Amino acid sequence: MKRHRVRLTPEAQADLERLQAWLLDRDPCAVERALDAVDAAFGLLAYSPFSCRKAWPGDRPLLRELIIPFGQAGYVALFEIDDARTVTILAVRHQREEDFL
Repeated sequence: MKRHRVRLTPEAQADLERLQAWLLDRDPCAVERALDAVDAAFGLLAYSPFSCRKAWPGDRPLLRELIIPFGQAGYVALFEIDDARTVTILAVRHQREEDFL
């Protein structure tokens, strides 16, 4: 089975750090579980990026969204399939936040 390399843009890394800081202020015990959920989802993404839904219909069919379940809501990662070997995470949001744009 082919495995894609999953990489994060600096913006996506900053999103993860922001989400972690927010959770740390409210529920420090949940931070480790949240990071585990994100890591597990990114691990699955490495094997099956085409199984995720398209982010927007139209001219960018390789722009997709990964739903990351966690608690009552979870997270959404916006990513692009760059080529046969690489997937790039562009942004990460909590499901209750505004959209990516």
